[in-house]
Amino acid sequence: MFEKSSNPIFSRTKFNTAAYTTDQSQVMTMNGTINKTFIMLLMVIVSASLTWKAALPYTISPTGGISLYNPGLVSILMIGGLIGGLIMAFVTIFKKEWAGVTAPIYAICEGLFLGGLSAWVEAMFPGLVIKAVMLTFGVFFLMLMAYRLQIIKPTQKLMMGIMIATGAIALFYFVQMILNMFGVMLPTQGNGMIGIGFSVVVVAIAALNLILDFKMVEDGVAQGAPKFMEWYASFGLLVTLVWLYIEILHLLMKLQSRN
Repeated sequence: MFEKSSNPIFSRTKFNTAAYTTDQSQVMTMNGTINKTFIMLLMVIVSASLTWKAALPYTISPTGGISLYNPGLVSILMIGGLIGGLIMAFVTIFKKEWAGVTAPIYAICEGLFLGGLSAWVEAMFPGLVIKAVMLTFGVFFLMLMAYRLQIIKPTQKLMMGIMIATGAIALFYFVQMILNMFGVMLPTQGNGMIGIGFSVVVVAIAALNLILDFKMVEDGVAQGAPKFMEWYASFGLLVTLVWLYIEILHLLMKLQSRN
């Protein structure tokens, strides 16, 4: 049986309800999952470059404000990407059989959003985006090595702990968003020690989710999940990577703003 992951993309029921097949050409493989993950990452990069090019170069007003090159187009691409990504994510989760179509669309949408977000951060803190990208992939490969060498084992207790921590972070962000609407800013949002410490914890939780995701992929391959689960598994990994990148970017912004 598949163990439960804190990433909702890889919940136990997702794999167990799949219609398994004895046709080996139609089952999930590790190479197939890796290839599809790289394809989706490439889609993110290509679509992100479109928003990035539309946003940069930026200008600085006499008052010190930053204005992106084409703010109207950038806003449309970012909002469209954010909404489209959310829709495709929910469709993929509930209709995993469609992952071969919905997962790539999700990747494109996320790229549009991340390209605009990254351009805005780059305008404020030049050179920060490339650091965030390098750290994200660095953490990814570090977690992959830790998993392969069994340095960090996805035990039931660990998975339960990560699940609770991830849910707590999601709830906290929701409460924070509500408070922000009323003009209330929490210390965790600032660049003080509390804010930085909070971001470090969130980055660590996001990174640990990768360990659990790797386990779910390995279990899917071992139990002969159907071929479309390669796209579904790649989608799940991409969701975690996007979250990790955004949190690392946020942490670096806090650190940079202290200088």
